[in-house]
Amino acid sequence: MSWQTYVDGNLLGSGKIAKAAIIGLQGGVWASSAGYTLSPVEQKAIVDGFSKPDSVQANGVRLAGQKFFTLSVSDRTIQAKKAADGAIIVKTKQAVLVIEYVAPNQAPEVTPIVENLADYLISVGY
Repeated sequence: MSWQTYVDGNLLGSGKIAKAAIIGLQGGVWASSAGYTLSPVEQKAIVDGFSKPDSVQANGVRLAGQKFFTLSVSDRTIQAKKAADGAIIVKTKQAVLVIEYVAPNQAPEVTPIVENLADYLISVGY
């Protein structure tokens, strides 16, 4: 299965996620939804955010040029908001899943979709 299939089928295919990307922990976009571009600076800040949670908590996170305010950071997940919309960012062994959702969808209904895909990728070595 290609990385694009995970974005299109598992994430966007849920009907609850508006934009999604999979980026490598070593850099680079593996797959993304159409028109969703994370700059190299944004990608690095996302990856670094897991090892520097205080910085992400204080400064928020930028996704495709939009600033999101960080709600929570753990060693695996970053949750962020921008008005009524939000983002869930989940780290696996080799990648980071980045998704954005728009109201009326909310984090409690979107997070399990992203977490389940992350669990699967971890189980197969990614």
